[in-house]
Amino acid sequence: MLRHLEATGLEGAPRVLGVDDQGREILTHLDGETAGENLPWPAWVYSQTALEDLGRWARRLHDATRSFVPLPGARWLAGQTWRPGLVIGHHDAAPWNAVWRDGHLAGFFDWDTAGPSTREFDLAFMALTWVPLHARTFAERTGFTAFEDRSQRLHRLLDAYAYEGDRSAFGTVVAMRARTNAEVIRRMAADGDPVYTALEPIATELDQAAREVDMLPASFWQPPPRG
Repeated sequence: MLRHLEATGLEGAPRVLGVDDQGREILTHLDGETAGENLPWPAWVYSQTALEDLGRWARRLHDATRSFVPLPGARWLAGQTWRPGLVIGHHDAAPWNAVWRDGHLAGFFDWDTAGPSTREFDLAFMALTWVPLHARTFAERTGFTAFEDRSQRLHRLLDAYAYEGDRSAFGTVVAMRARTNAEVIRRMAADGDPVYTALEPIATELDQAAREVDMLPASFWQPPPRG
């Protein structure tokens, strides 16, 4: 898939250089600043520029993958099934996987979770982590405080994407995405994966995010008037 993205000219994704003698994939480096491990996150994470760059990049990604056909029997990390009409979503295009360079979003690393998706399902995770529509406790921990601006921020993201779907129904997808991620974390943790065991508190916050999204008023999902 990364080779397909390179062939389409998509910027903001690593290029495949090959495989080493231990079977490890070798990728190019995305140069720039990352959010890092410390909280709160840098100010650029919640900038309007980042939201707009993200929306435009996501649209280019999804459009580029419409022509991608996986090899027969391809297996995806989250167990999705590909069918014609789907795109390939990054599925983890969150601030912790973003690269910032020269005042703009430069791209994303960590493509392990990429897989078949509807546009809305991939966008929903971006909305959770960048608007952010994540649990209030999570958002506050990362340094976000402008909760009254979240509706405007959501529509800025969707406008940059040139989203043409029903925005009044998008909240249902966001809540479903939060619950799905929580379920995946718990399933992987139950299999003994230490990475996902450490993420179990995040699963609890994702469940809380879904409840908070369900409680948002209908007006939250309506775009502001034009003109």
